[in-house]
Amino acid sequence: MVASLSYVHVTPDSPWGTYIAQVDRVIPYLGALGRWAETLKRPKRSLIVDIPIEMDDGSIRHFEGFRVQHSLTRGPGKGGVRYHPDVTLEEVMALSAWMSIKNAAVNLPYGGAKGGIRVDPRQLSLKELEKLTRRYTSEIGIIIGPHQDIPAPDVNTNSQIMAWMMDTYSMNVGATATGVVTGKPVHLGGSLGRVKATGRGVFVTGCEAAKRIGLAVPGARVAVQGLGNVGSAAAELFAQAGAHIVAVQDHTGTIARASGLDLSALLAHVRATGGVGGFKEAEALDPESFWDVACDILIPAALEGQLTPSRAQRIKARLVLEGANGPTLPSGDDVLKDRNILVVPDVICNAGGVTVSYFEWVQDFSSFFWTEDEINQRLDKIMVHALSHIWDTADRHRISLRTATFAVACERILSARADRGLYP
Repeated sequence: MVASLSYVHVTPDSPWGTYIAQVDRVIPYLGALGRWAETLKRPKRSLIVDIPIEMDDGSIRHFEGFRVQHSLTRGPGKGGVRYHPDVTLEEVMALSAWMSIKNAAVNLPYGGAKGGIRVDPRQLSLKELEKLTRRYTSEIGIIIGPHQDIPAPDVNTNSQIMAWMMDTYSMNVGATATGVVTGKPVHLGGSLGRVKATGRGVFVTGCEAAKRIGLAVPGARVAVQGLGNVGSAAAELFAQAGAHIVAVQDHTGTIARASGLDLSALLAHVRATGGVGGFKEAEALDPESFWDVACDILIPAALEGQLTPSRAQRIKARLVLEGANGPTLPSGDDVLKDRNILVVPDVICNAGGVTVSYFEWVQDFSSFFWTEDEINQRLDKIMVHALSHIWDTADRHRISLRTATFAVACERILSARADRGLYP
């Protein structure tokens, strides 16, 4: 049953409804901690802000922004900020909750948070985008900070936006505070390896999962939905490991080539045109045909809610690696389980980004920075160890990797909640 919250309307297949269904499935495995489970269904703090800015033509426009802190039980809030015309409070709530689970699953000392602005950033000039970012940062400045809540890049945000956020917060507090955000430019306290960290995490967990089910990565056929930072980095690493990228879909089109796409040429085309649409060295497909492409590994790395039951019934993959947050509906999950298709869930599969964000945060506090090789070695070790622990939990309880990930994460969150108690 979807948790009833008076300030937001949700349905079972909405992002928050999906999250609640995932929590409900794990409650039987929480034992005595189950008495605290309701705290997982209620965000600690939700902030809605008005963002007025003067446009280049002199007009005044208002945008709606959000910052949700789902849980601060295990540490400061941690989660990205997305700029998208479809952003809603309910979506940001779900994303913040998944961050709580993700951070606990890899045992980072963070709670979960997320932010967003309902805007199409492609319609703004660079100056308008800077004004929007700075005003949003000032509005949410009352709840963020290096020890309170640390934003990061997400959909349609990048290191430049993080630099503006860091500078705005620093000006408001009167001191340079590099640790208030992660995903910054390296010369402003950012970490080497951060840009490709999420995609690398998808690759590392994917290789580990493939090994466990007897799927050889060299020669494997990979289909990728979304070719942003996550999808492109994962695709590059799989291609370097000998896999063939046979299909790619983004907002501009769907393309396929059974023998494998020339990834270098495709990425150059994307940089030049903004998307995969129009790439001459591949067959253009109808968007829905993407789910029918013959492949061994499917990487949904776009937006949530993509793997519906009907699409889950059609896919040919043996292994699904969730690069996006919430790409599979619970009903779709059930279909994949019945078809014996293994899913490595988002809350562990794409946790590489927040793990290197944690490294960046630690480096900012110490003013001592690691090499990219050191970053990648630490990341790979944490991801493999976390997945191994989750896999053992799944085997012990005979449950899916998703339910096992939630079981591990929720136990950590609720154990902290029980030990801290309630104040006052």
